[in-house]
Amino acid sequence: MPPREITSKPNMPEAKASSRGFSLIELLIVVALILVIVAIAVPNYMRARMSANEAAAASYVRTITTASVVYNSTYDNGFPPTLLALGPPAGGGNTATCDTANLIDEVVAAGVKGGYSYALTGIGDPMNPAGPSCDTPGYNNYLVTASPTSFGITGQRSFCSDEPGSLHYDITGAVSGSTTACEALPALQ
Repeated sequence: MPPREITSKPNMPEAKASSRGFSLIELLIVVALILVIVAIAVPNYMRARMSANEAAAASYVRTITTASVVYNSTYDNGFPPTLLALGPPAGGGNTATCDTANLIDEVVAAGVKGGYSYALTGIGDPMNPAGPSCDTPGYNNYLVTASPTSFGITGQRSFCSDEPGSLHYDITGAVSGSTTACEALPALQ
C-alpha cells in the first residue's frame, strides 16, 4: 500500500513556516537590557576617568615641582615667577632662556590640561635684581596648585606642592591659598 498524502483542508489555515522580525515585547526586552548595561557602565567609566585625571594631575604637579628646582639651579633667578617661565618659547623654538625655560610642555604651561587647572605662584619678595638675562625676577619660594576644572566630573581632589617638594592633596577640591595651607593638608604617598 502506497503512503497516503496529507493535504490540508480548504477551511483550515496553514501554519507559518517562520516568523519575520521581532515582536514588540522582544524589542522592549532588548532595549531594557541595553539600558541596564549602560546604567552600570557609565558611572564606572566616569570614576575611571576621574581617577586617571587625578593621577595625571598629581604627576604634573611633581613635574612642575622638579622643573622649578631645575630652573632655580640653572638660571640664578630663584624659583620661576609663573608657569609660562617653565614652558617652551612661543613659536616652537628650542632655545631655552630664563623667561621660557622649556622644562614643561606648552599645554601645562598654559594652565589647563586633562580636566585640571594648574598654577605656579611665586611666594615672598621677588629677587632683586632679576637673574642675568631674565626679564622677570624669580622668587625665594613658590606654590604649585592643581584643581579640577569641574569638581565631581573631571576630578575630586586638588593637589599642591611647594619648595620642600612634598605633594599634598585636598579631598574638597579647593585650591590651597598659601604654602602653610598646602603643608597642613595630607601628603600624597
